[in-house]
Amino acid sequence: MPIQVNEENGGQRLIIHVSGKLEKADYEHLVPEFERLIRQHGKLRVLFDMSDFHGWEASAAWEDFKFGVKHFGDIERLAMVGEERWQHGMAIFCKPFTKATVRYFDHADGDEARKWLGEV
Repeated sequence: MPIQVNEENGGQRLIIHVSGKLEKADYEHLVPEFERLIRQHGKLRVLFDMSDFHGWEASAAWEDFKFGVKHFGDIERLAMVGEERWQHGMAIFCKPFTKATVRYFDHADGDEARKWLGEV
């Protein structure tokens, strides 16, 4: 499955690992899990791991946009971890579309990303 979702810190931190190319159906798994955690914990801190990620199919890009609009204020911090130059650019691009504090980390700095998410 191109999207794997794991909870850490009692569900207040969400680790989303994406790989390959996302399709619309992948959001059928992500969205309910994300919304369940918001109902339980309120705002979340998210680590979005893009290792081996190759982008979206057109229908998945639309689902991603709808997800972003609906959950504009539900993420407190967003650590984007990647290994490609375009992924760093994506972190900069998404800042106006969320209230979250967004920061990009190189794949080698994944531990630093987790530490940053846990800071007060």
